[in-house]
Amino acid sequence: MLNPNVPAWFEISTTDLDRAQRFYEHVLDVKLQREEMGGSKLAIFPYGGSPNSSGALIHAEDSEPSVQGCIVYLSVVDLRPVLERAVAAGGDTIVPCTALPGEMGFFAQFIDSEGNRVGLWSAA
Repeated sequence: MLNPNVPAWFEISTTDLDRAQRFYEHVLDVKLQREEMGGSKLAIFPYGGSPNSSGALIHAEDSEPSVQGCIVYLSVVDLRPVLERAVAAGGDTIVPCTALPGEMGFFAQFIDSEGNRVGLWSAA
């Protein structure tokens, strides 16, 4: 049976973890915590503890940034200023702020400092 709090964890690949950490800390206005695990270097996003999900930026031999494949959506209070900061920090908008049907909120997508496609979601 699947836990209703999906995902439990995500990882966003980096080629330069320091650059990516600066980018996300600026864009999301948060501090990421550095850790190492199994030879991989991580910058972990804040979370409220179990059962809340979270994730990390990761620098590992077998992990490469990409605009193809799965897209991680980060939940933010208001995606408009976050998207503006992403572009100001060197990112690029792929999908502008777009309303979802049935008052499900809004989403957008951008390319981060590493070349990943990342999504944003907000209720308002």
